[in-house]
Amino acid sequence: MRLQLATWQEVDAYLKECNGIIIPIGSTEQHGPMGLIGTDALCPEVIADHVSAEAGILVGPTISIGMAQHHLGFSGSVTLRPTTLIAMIRDYVLSLSRNGFERFYFLNGHGGNIATLNAAFDEIYAERSMQRGSNQPGLRCRHKDWFAFPAARRISKECFGDREGSHATPSEISITQYAYPDAIKSMPEDRAEKPVRHFTDADDYRALYPDGRIGADSFLASPEVGERLVKECAKEIIEDFNGFVAQP
Repeated sequence: MRLQLATWQEVDAYLKECNGIIIPIGSTEQHGPMGLIGTDALCPEVIADHVSAEAGILVGPTISIGMAQHHLGFSGSVTLRPTTLIAMIRDYVLSLSRNGFERFYFLNGHGGNIATLNAAFDEIYAERSMQRGSNQPGLRCRHKDWFAFPAARRISKECFGDREGSHATPSEISITQYAYPDAIKSMPEDRAEKPVRHFTDADDYRALYPDGRIGADSFLASPEVGERLVKECAKEIIEDFNGFVAQP
């Protein structure tokens, strides 16, 4: 069940059974010649929907714009400043905690969000610690990257080996192909540029990786692999989420 498709009465009923929610978070940025600009937000959203269908876990609205300043050299990319994303995460969490949510599970699809997510969690904990009184319910936040789960690593290694790369990967593109078959793009079998060094700003990134990919042979993607990734990752996420919610 998606929060946007529920009534407040349905959310109240859910909270009587579970105080946790999954929040997909990603980015809106270029993903090479055949990757959708929304890939990093679409992947965790698709997986979270499968988790919800299998286990009845509530899924919040996707945070679809993240930390993507280094992609601004490519048309269509959108970014938030770190301070803006921190403020958005804070307000999202505190809004839902007002009425009983206590466990916030951010399912992330973009490596560039990781540092800011952790900083946002620290801001939330600091704010609550500074409030008077000590009788507040225990609020907890967790972030997990879908691509770091054992199932994702196993399937990626089996299907793509060292051609997975680190941006516009065939794994993430496979998931979008599975979820949105009408939006599948194609490209010639052109090997991607291997990582040279860490990039800084948007112009530096564009100079290092002219077509947007980093070591990723995107053309290897397939909807069949995407289906495997969604279903196998969902199993591990359900287990991890349930353990998180059960923590005191």
